[in-house]
Amino acid sequence: MTALDLSSPVAVVGTGTMGQGIAQVALVAGHPVRLYDAVPGRAREAADAVLARLDRLVAKERMTEAARDAARTRLAPAGSLADLAGCALVVEAVVERLETKQELFRALEDVVADDCLLATNTSSLSVTAVGGALRLPGRLVGLHFFNPAPLLPLVEVVSGFATDASSATRAHETARAWGKTPVACADTPGFLVNRVARPFYAEPFAAYEARAADPATIDAVLRESGGFRMGAFELTDLIGQDVNESVTHSVWRSFFHDARFTPSLPQRRLVESGRLGRKSGQGWYDYRDGAERPGPHTAPPAGRPAHITVHGGLGPARELVPMAREAGIEVREGAGTGVREGEEASDPRVVLPGGGALYPAGGRTAAERGDAVHFDLAFDYRRATRIALSAGPGTAPRTVEEATGLFQALGKEVSVIGDLPGMIVARTVARIVDLAHDAVAKGVATEEDVDTAMRLGVNYPAGPFEWDRALGRDWAHRLLSALHERDASGRCAPSPALHAHAHAYTPDEREGTS
Repeated sequence: MTALDLSSPVAVVGTGTMGQGIAQVALVAGHPVRLYDAVPGRAREAADAVLARLDRLVAKERMTEAARDAARTRLAPAGSLADLAGCALVVEAVVERLETKQELFRALEDVVADDCLLATNTSSLSVTAVGGALRLPGRLVGLHFFNPAPLLPLVEVVSGFATDASSATRAHETARAWGKTPVACADTPGFLVNRVARPFYAEPFAAYEARAADPATIDAVLRESGGFRMGAFELTDLIGQDVNESVTHSVWRSFFHDARFTPSLPQRRLVESGRLGRKSGQGWYDYRDGAERPGPHTAPPAGRPAHITVHGGLGPARELVPMAREAGIEVREGAGTGVREGEEASDPRVVLPGGGALYPAGGRTAAERGDAVHFDLAFDYRRATRIALSAGPGTAPRTVEEATGLFQALGKEVSVIGDLPGMIVARTVARIVDLAHDAVAKGVATEEDVDTAMRLGVNYPAGPFEWDRALGRDWAHRLLSALHERDASGRCAPSPALHAHAHAYTPDEREGTS
């Protein structure tokens, strides 16, 4: 089954921001496009808005005048649903209410031909449920664009329980012909991106609720250490706290209150107070005129340690060893110094000149280790510009200063946060990796499509499976297992799929771990 022919008319029902964006995508691809809205006059206004955006593209030399003029002749507002009779594809982008969408598609079935492809752009409702009211549910597919649709490349092509394979294939190939990157996924709560992405919001919010750090510091760590384009607090302010929380609640309810998707109480309070983010002037941050954006907490300059002793290798942080040497710090290979009761000499850590130890973020707190500091995960330790450290009440001030001085000598800003097991980036990434494995094991999507979706849909620095391979087969499982031992609510419990992955060594790998 191939993409729709460019001569085939495409209709978009619903002329809000998303509807206009989808119409622009189909129009620029070369289709005749018809816009319909139940509110009189709204379709004409939307058509004018789309054409105005094309004028701006011409002004920026991203579109030729000839292409714009041709597109202008192909775009028309529709006065009624009956005007959509000859369309080969109808995409709805109306309000997120199941009954409204079902009613619309039932009406469309009385108008369009039986071979017309129907698509819903829903982001939170079940495609199966939307199609359940149709006479021919097999032709309904989810086409979930991301906002702004003309700019963001990803489209989730969602197959409901009754969707015909031929319908999904045609929708997939049509999205590709429109210049988009389609990923196929099953009809699951949150589909692909909104399902796998929940920890990116949940874990930073949990760190805030635990008073580990303030929003500005957590956001800075996620950006400058984790490699994410935006932090969770600034991103949800941009999305809208009400919108983001609504999606979280929808996924949580749809998964029968699974603890892994538990909503955030601080975010609930934010929504209840009317602080919805940029659109209301206040959210996690204040956007009103004259308001100053708070900066992250950054440690003052500290003296660099003359030497460090590395024990057991540092796993994902192994690049810190050559970096320290390049910075002129003497690196001694582990000679047994600093091994504490109950630990093995191979436990990854850096012993500082004063005798304190520096550990990669894990399932323990710094307080449980005594005179110790933890450091967070970085996507790329060389390129990271900030590192988070955590210390416990038993950590000597000298140890904190030496750990701070070490990372400052490597060119990093340092944020000292509360003593939170798993810290910020490490626990967030581990949970994203877990949900990705869970989704693939349950047939939601392939590993390749998961990675593509998370890189393109939410601008992650790497796909979950790319990150998993870089961190090591059992890294996420070990961290989440340790966190789950501390909190048996199930929030951080590793999925069966992640457990199986962590223990699925090849014969050569198993021999190497014996």
